[in-house]
Amino acid sequence: MSGKVCQKNAMPNKNMTQEYRAILEARHHDPFSCLGLHRDEESWVVRIFRPYASEVWLHTGEKWEKLKRVHKDGLFVWKGEAHPPAPCKIRFKLDGNLIETHDPYTFASSIGELDLHLFGEGRLRLAYRMLGAHPMMQEGVSGTRFAVWAPNAERVSVVGDFNAWDGRVHPMRVHASNGVWEIFIPALEAGALYKFEIRNRHTGAILTKTDPYGAVFEPRPGTAAKVCSPVTYAWQDEAWMGRRKDLDWLHEPMNVYEIHAGSWKLHPDGGLFNYRELGQSLIPYVLDMGYTHIELMPISEHPLDESWGYQTTGYFGITNRYGSPDDFRSFVDACHMAGIGVILDWVPAHFPKDDYALARFDGTALYEHEDPRLGEHQDWGTYIFNYGRNEVRNFLIANAHYWLSEFHIDGLRVDAVASMLYLDYSRREGEWIPNRYGGRENLDAIDFLKELNVMAHDEFPGALTFAEESTSWPMVSRPVHLGGLGFSMKWNMGWMNDTLTYMKHDPIHRRYHHNQLTFGQLYSYTENFVLPFSHDEVVHGKKSLLDKMPGDVWQRFANLRLLYAYQMTYPGRKLNFMGNEFAHGREWQVKSQLDWNLLDFPAHSGMQQMVRDLNRLYSSHAAMHDLDFSSGGFSWLDCHDADQSILSYRRIGRDGSCLIVLLNFTPVLRSQYRTGAPEKGYYREIFNSDSQYYGGTNQGNGQGLESFDIPWMNETHSLVLTVPPLACIIIEKTA
Repeated sequence: MSGKVCQKNAMPNKNMTQEYRAILEARHHDPFSCLGLHRDEESWVVRIFRPYASEVWLHTGEKWEKLKRVHKDGLFVWKGEAHPPAPCKIRFKLDGNLIETHDPYTFASSIGELDLHLFGEGRLRLAYRMLGAHPMMQEGVSGTRFAVWAPNAERVSVVGDFNAWDGRVHPMRVHASNGVWEIFIPALEAGALYKFEIRNRHTGAILTKTDPYGAVFEPRPGTAAKVCSPVTYAWQDEAWMGRRKDLDWLHEPMNVYEIHAGSWKLHPDGGLFNYRELGQSLIPYVLDMGYTHIELMPISEHPLDESWGYQTTGYFGITNRYGSPDDFRSFVDACHMAGIGVILDWVPAHFPKDDYALARFDGTALYEHEDPRLGEHQDWGTYIFNYGRNEVRNFLIANAHYWLSEFHIDGLRVDAVASMLYLDYSRREGEWIPNRYGGRENLDAIDFLKELNVMAHDEFPGALTFAEESTSWPMVSRPVHLGGLGFSMKWNMGWMNDTLTYMKHDPIHRRYHHNQLTFGQLYSYTENFVLPFSHDEVVHGKKSLLDKMPGDVWQRFANLRLLYAYQMTYPGRKLNFMGNEFAHGREWQVKSQLDWNLLDFPAHSGMQQMVRDLNRLYSSHAAMHDLDFSSGGFSWLDCHDADQSILSYRRIGRDGSCLIVLLNFTPVLRSQYRTGAPEKGYYREIFNSDSQYYGGTNQGNGQGLESFDIPWMNETHSLVLTVPPLACIIIEKTA
């Protein structure tokens, strides 16, 4: 059509309605009231806005009829007495090509009022199935439905590679009750890239945002979401999931291997393992080493590798660094079939300020607080979620549900819980706002955490939640109905800090710091504790665990063997970061793989062998794990021998089984050392961290031990034994 004809058919500006202006200027709040099929006095009217089309036709049921172009920018109108079939089928000519599709503005809403109501109340746990991009059939037509929450928008459009990223082409309908915007685009298939273009109703500012509920994103540095195919993955972990529901996790062993998926191992050319490759290499290793669970540092989509995943921009997106959602499902499936649980590091405490993501999403502080005293983490340069807003809380609860449901995750480790609980976290006086009672507790965050834990435990029996919480907040791992926060377990940061501080001391001075090892028993059973040596302890100049140890080379390795043995025999579940198990020599670096070549050296391979043996001992002996959360599983034999820096205690199982543990924190061999024994009999040494196979001096009690009828340290009998230097021994009664 020539420009002359276009001008002739164009509607004069003086007659152009205000609605048409809003459509043409991409600021119409309710485009469905203008575009699509409508009754106009005594005729039916179809209005189509296609700014790049030269001609448009409508199928009236019997034939194709051409629409009249009423504006040069692409507004077309058809009028007729007969109601055309709905949804209306149209053709348009674009760059010489004839395209046939259905008009998006002749489809009814496919979002139910109940879902909208529940979302507004913060109770739509499956919000990820309403919001986001979902290929589906609607009114017999295949396409993709998009939905997004943006209550302060004047107009929201889907933009993507299918409409030249032009916000005029696909403006969405709004559900005015709660600010959810929706559109169904026919014939749009999986693989299309898209974002949301948002015009703020107060300022007119135009924002282009990625989908908060996007399931897949384009490779970095791109930030667009990608329409995903419906999930068809066939899970094979029914046996694992069935057992998990009835798992007595309070008494089962849990020994977690924490990894960063992008730096555990790399291909020879430096390329990343995908999830399936990771599983093929990691799962046999974890089985061989005797770990029970893998914990993955965050794998939600994030733009910056150096954030390690803790600066999340795509909460529902599996990062494509390592493959597709189905690749990750395959990884979890393979873990489960091998008998390994999978825990995911999850970050609901804060989110980054990247302008394409959640930050000021619709031009206002939507997911965050407007007031920086509530809404910003000054230390981290991030925003804090507004946990008091129903839709924001729903976003996070639905996200947790998504990982547990869609990916069969066995547990969520919740990052930075302390920062959520306290309004004055890392703030000076005057930089925070008290709660309604004048206190420092973040009441909205507390309610959110309780709701999270109730949901996880009610809907996913056997799934666990872990709090990284570094303060003395009470009852973190106690049920909500008893007044607790409802977590399954809590990281014991106090034990970790005290232990590492103690181990850094030269052994000659340790006698003066003995209480750092004994103090923890005063609170060990107030929570269900995990004893963590995580990634946080081997970064940012803190040195590797090996380099934290004092002394010469032999002493450093001996100290580290002793540290691991102490962790494994002390009450609480266990967690170690990758590389700890073979005494990684340098701090962890996100851009390079672990130094696996260290295993060519006996000191490192010996460390790995010791950890392997210790892990298996922990899992196979009930006394080592059965009563981790009860004082009945532990009793001191001697906690007062500070002069010799020796600790001795018993670990006890519900079945009455008992192991005796002695730890010597000096490089001095202690021979003829007397310790208590619970009963008369013959005892043998079942573990010795000073074994020559681990790199030790091979001092110990290999011939076994006969008890003496001499009471000692409140025990009826006693043993006289050798305690090797900088070593742990474990003694078991055999007869």
